Amino acid sequence: MSHHSLRPNAMSRLCAALVIACCGVAAHAQDREQLERRAQSVATLIESSSAARQIESSGVAAARERRDNARLIHREAVAALAANDAGSAAKLLDQAAREMMHGARLAKPEQVAGEKHKRDFEARLESARALLAAQQRITKEKGAGREAQDAARSIERQIGEAQTIAAQGRYEDARPVLDRAYLTARVSIESMRRGDTLVRSLNFASKREEYDYEIDRNDTHAMLIKVLLADRKDMAGAMAPFTERAAQLRAKAEAQARNGDHAAGIRLLEDSTRELVRAIRSGGIYIPG
Repeated sequence: MSHHSLRPNAMSRLCAALVIACCGVAAHAQDREQLERRAQSVATLIESSSAARQIESSGVAAARERRDNARLIHREAVAALAANDAGSAAKLLDQAAREMMHGARLAKPEQVAGEKHKRDFEARLESARALLAAQQRITKEKGAGREAQDAARSIERQIGEAQTIAAQGRYEDARPVLDRAYLTARVSIESMRRGDTLVRSLNFASKREEYDYEIDRNDTHAMLIKVLLADRKDMAGAMAPFTERAAQLRAKAEAQARNGDHAAGIRLLEDSTRELVRAIRSGGIYIPG
């Protein structure tokens, strides 16, 4: 039977069926293309997006586990797509994306920052304890007087206070207290060792090298003053005459060094550091010197 013998209604139904079939093929092709693009987009999310970088840098184990889950699910989605199982592929891609977003939330910036603050605090705590032990040993070896012993007690007290604050998860608040303990121990040790023949016979290769050593020593004392004033601004007035004099001497020392006279610079730096010691003492921190 030719198509000419078909009734009009039959012809219409046949045309409609052909149109639907053709549209179905086109729709299927379009759906697959969309899924392929979606698969690529989710792969980018997992491997190279800002969420991926955030998870990678966070060090949060749970966040990384979510990302690994997302990778596995994404591979299943790609396999489903290759098997022309569009429904499963779509569901799996959505699931992979959700896993990644869960991971990103676990690695949110405040948690990343919190972990870093904790690691930094613990590293500084270890250093402060080591310096305290050295300070106590040197105090005993040299038979140092009351100031050195008071410094040791002050360092111990500050370390304990910092640990108490950190135990509440307040690492940012604990860090300045711990920094004071660390720097107090360091300047106390430097002050006690100052006159030792052992340290004074370091055999600097040049006056420039000795000048650099004195710059570092001056910087250490200045840093201690900075952390002291961070939460005790009322001490600024008592310290000011000494810190101003120290700054003037430091500037003169640097000028001498620029002119090549490092020996003169060393003498001026030593005078500057003595002024900083006086400033620290005026702030209630006992250090030998």
